[in-house]
Amino acid sequence: MKTEFTPEQLTDPHLAEANKILRTCVHCGFCTATCPTFLIRGDELDSPRGRIYLMKDMLESGRAADAKTVTHIDRCLGCLACMTTCPSGVHYAHLLEIGKAHIEATYRRPWHDRALRWMLAKIVPHAGRFRLAMLGAKIARPFRGLLPDPRLRAMLEMAPPSLPPVSRNDDAQTFAPIGARRARVALMIGCAQRALNTDINDATIRLLRRAGCEVVIPKNFGCCGAMTLHMGREAEGRATARASIASLIKADREGPLDAIIINTSGCGTTIKDYGHLFAGDAIAGDAARVSALAKDVTEFFDAFGLPEVSPKAARVAYHSACSLQHGQQVKAAPKSLLAQAGFTVVEPENPHLCCGSAGTYNLLQPELSGELKRRKVATLAATAPEIIAAGNIGCMVQIGSGTDTPVIHTVELLDWATGGPRPRGLETRAH
Repeated sequence: MKTEFTPEQLTDPHLAEANKILRTCVHCGFCTATCPTFLIRGDELDSPRGRIYLMKDMLESGRAADAKTVTHIDRCLGCLACMTTCPSGVHYAHLLEIGKAHIEATYRRPWHDRALRWMLAKIVPHAGRFRLAMLGAKIARPFRGLLPDPRLRAMLEMAPPSLPPVSRNDDAQTFAPIGARRARVALMIGCAQRALNTDINDATIRLLRRAGCEVVIPKNFGCCGAMTLHMGREAEGRATARASIASLIKADREGPLDAIIINTSGCGTTIKDYGHLFAGDAIAGDAARVSALAKDVTEFFDAFGLPEVSPKAARVAYHSACSLQHGQQVKAAPKSLLAQAGFTVVEPENPHLCCGSAGTYNLLQPELSGELKRRKVATLAATAPEIIAAGNIGCMVQIGSGTDTPVIHTVELLDWATGGPRPRGLETRAH
């Protein structure tokens, strides 16, 4: 793609990066075939290629974002299926972040939109605040039909019927391995996940310890910055990412880490990109170290090996989170591990398509998100599963709200098959 940024513009690192990315695009349109929003709407501007044109025009002209551009960029899931498909290696993820940051800096949204986004940014990345918000939403849920904004209704509908007690396993501490120590790892404990489902971290710790890992829960460990970065709130996202890096590096210096384990793939995609995010910064070396150590829990065990397995016989439909299969290119490991654990693993039709969760997308774009959920649940149901497995809490909540089939984190099933308890989610659905 031909670009016409001025020499003065190219002194801006963000614009220089955008220019480099834009020039790799050859207009081929392969990305449209795997873009969920284009498949639903059939609008070129709701495809990656269309959005690339919009961002090019906005950034190249130096103008403030307009309502049309914002509408189509907001509709992007950020699922990154286009990056998996692209034959030219266009780094759409980085371009999208630059475009969203420009929108946040130059476009004044309607007051109710600003208020909603501010609320999400101040609540979701903080586990305690999010837990309180979910309790409030549960109380208000019976009155959701009175709300005029479908996004507010979506927020109330997302509230689970109950929340688990806080798990003390998420407190800063170190868990000794069971048997001889084979590795020292840190566990990224997540934000919303800690409020919605404490079983995931508990299962991860048990599985790691059983495999001979010393498991460190770092001190002062908070949000990775993914959610605010994806909303274009760059300063907030970088600040929380910087704090996470400091926490992880401190743990690494106290005793070298062999890996940073991540069981929320949306966070994993961002953490693996810290090296890029902080390139040229004073903490660039630390950021690159954290990125290099970051491993999805299934990626880690695929190389490290599972503890002794007591095979479980169940038909499991594996849902591959976009952030895992497209953002991190981790595709085979989860299915291979589930098969090693004795499960019969099946995949739905079009497994590359998003379920519609996509961070806060299901709250900000409930209509498109709802259609994607309907399609994903239908393709999963067609495999006649006893269990649906997924590696991201957002996907689990999204899919779980549309089916009676238990939706269980992959690591809980692996923990169960290697000596851990039967996942509580199976017992809840059974009753």
